[in-house]
Amino acid sequence: MAHDSHQRAAELHEQAAHAHRAAAAHHGKEEHQTGQEHSKQAMEHSVKAHQQSLEADKQSAYFATKHGKKKD
Repeated sequence: MAHDSHQRAAELHEQAAHAHRAAAAHHGKEEHQTGQEHSKQAMEHSVKAHQQSLEADKQSAYFATKHGKKKD
């Protein structure tokens, strides 16, 4: 279960990175509106990725304490 959360967080981080790259490409081409749209999407993906990372960390801590391992 914790592995799935970490995998989902990684996928969301990759989506955010892709949207950031697309935004940068559009900004560089003076396609301002499209760049803004990609920037907004990138921010949304970044927020979701961060939330998923926090959830994955919380699950990892839970499973570590449940199985007698201390989380560093």
